[in-house]
Amino acid sequence: MTETQLAQSPILERIRSLLSAETMPVHLVGGTIRDALLGRPIHDIDLIVPVDAISLTFRLANVLGLPAYVLDDKRDVGRIMVPGNGLTIDIARYRDQTLENDLRGRDFTINAMALPIDAQTTDAVIDLHHGLDHLRARRIHIIHPQSIDDDPVRALRAVRFASHLGFTLSDETSAAARAAGVLLPGHSSAERIRDELNRILSSRAPNLGIEMLHTLGLLEIVLPDVARLDGLTQSLPHFEDVYRHTLRVLHYLAAIILLVGGTPAVADWEVDIAQLLSPYREDLQSHLARETNGGTSGTLLLMWGGLLHDIGKQPTQTVEPDGRIRFFGHDEVGAELAAKLLSSYSFSNESIKRVRTIVTGHMRPLFLANENHPPSRRSVYRYFRNLHKAGLDVALLSFADHLATHDGPGDRTTWESLLTVISGLFDVYFHQYEVAVAPPRLLDGKAIMTILDKPPGHEIGRLLRLLEEAQATGEVTSHEEAITFIRQQALEG
Repeated sequence: MTETQLAQSPILERIRSLLSAETMPVHLVGGTIRDALLGRPIHDIDLIVPVDAISLTFRLANVLGLPAYVLDDKRDVGRIMVPGNGLTIDIARYRDQTLENDLRGRDFTINAMALPIDAQTTDAVIDLHHGLDHLRARRIHIIHPQSIDDDPVRALRAVRFASHLGFTLSDETSAAARAAGVLLPGHSSAERIRDELNRILSSRAPNLGIEMLHTLGLLEIVLPDVARLDGLTQSLPHFEDVYRHTLRVLHYLAAIILLVGGTPAVADWEVDIAQLLSPYREDLQSHLARETNGGTSGTLLLMWGGLLHDIGKQPTQTVEPDGRIRFFGHDEVGAELAAKLLSSYSFSNESIKRVRTIVTGHMRPLFLANENHPPSRRSVYRYFRNLHKAGLDVALLSFADHLATHDGPGDRTTWESLLTVISGLFDVYFHQYEVAVAPPRLLDGKAIMTILDKPPGHEIGRLLRLLEEAQATGEVTSHEEAITFIRQQALEG
C-alpha cells in the first residue's frame, strides 16, 4: 500500500505525469487499485473520466506513441495497447454520471475503489464500500444486495477472483451467487460464461474454483456433465469418486504446468517429472503457449482436457457381479460430450478438436506403461498418428491422472514405467519427428497409382498409411524397398 507498490509499472508513472495536467478529474479504478494494494504486478490500467473518454484515449495514445482503438463507442470506452507485455490501458466514461455512482455499479468492494491520477498513497484511495477492509480480510464482498442480480455472470466472477487471489466469499456474496445461478442461462451470453470458466481454469488452484462452483450450485448449471460425476464410485486403485478424482487431477495438472514453466520442484514426484522435462522444457513451453484459432492457449485447452477427461464415466458405468466397476468406452463417449459442451460455449473448431482428442486418448500412456517396457517405434508412431500434437498434452495429463489415482506416485515400478513411456514419447516427438512420427514419403499417391496401375481411391490412401508406418518403424528405408513393400501390401490386401 505504498507509493512503490502503486507504481510497479513504468508506463503508469508516465501516464500519471501526462494526465495530471487534465482539467477534468481522472481516476485509476478497479483492478488496477486492487492489484497495486496487494503488491501484485499490474497488467491492466483502468481509468475513468466524466466525459470524452475516447477522445482522451487517442490524445494520450498519440503522446505515448502507442496504438489505440474504440473499445465501446456507445459507452465511450477506448483502449491503448502497450506492445511487448500485453498490457492495456482502458479509459472509460463514468457509468452513471458521477464517480460515486460508477463505483456503486461495480461488482465487488475490492474492485470499487478509485485513486486520483496524481495521488500515490493509500490515504488518497476513495473507498466508499469498505474495499480496503475486505482486502485485508481477503474476502470477496458484494457492494449491495443486487450486485450479482444486475449481472448474473458476476456469480462466476466471484469464484474467479476467489480462486485467483486465494480469497473467500462473504456469506452475503455466497447467497447472492447461489440465488443468481438460475439466471445465468437466460441473462448471460455463452461467451461471457466461457470466459469466466477459462479464467477459473487458468488460476493456480483451478480445483478450488471448480469445487466452489459446485458448493454454490453453479456447477450443475454451467458444467452439468462434471457435476454429475459427484458420488460416481469407481474401483481400485482409485480411492475417490470420479468427481473428487477430477478435482485432484486439476490440482496435479496445474502443478505439472508450473514445472513445465520452470518452477522449482519440491516433492519427490516433482523432482522426477522436472528431470524428465528438462531436455524438452522449451519445446513444451512453446506448445502450451501456442494459441488455437479463437485465441485459446494450449495450456488452457490442456486444463479443459483435465476437467473433462472422465465425463464419459457417468453414462458408461457398469457394475459386474463381483462388484467391480467398469466404464467401457468412457473415453470415446466423454470426447463427444466434451465437444458438445465446448461447442455450446462457442469455442473454435480447432480448440474443440484438441480437447476432444485429449479426452479420447487420455488413457493411452497408462496402457503403454502397463506393458512394463519402453514403447516400440510402432507404438509411438501410432500414438502420434492418432493424437497428433495433442499427444503431448495427453502425456502431461497422464502424469496428473496417475498421481490423482494413487494420491502420489504409488508403486515405484509402475511410476517409473510411466516416466519411461513419457520420456520416450517426448524424445521421439521432439528429437526424431521426421524419422519416427512423420517421415518424408518415399512414394506419393501418384507414384503408387503408377506402380500398381490403379485409379485414385481408398486403397491408395490405405497403402500410403501403411508405407508411412513402415518408414516410421524402420522396416522401409529406401525408394526400392518402398516399391517392393507397396506391391506386397497390394497383393495381401
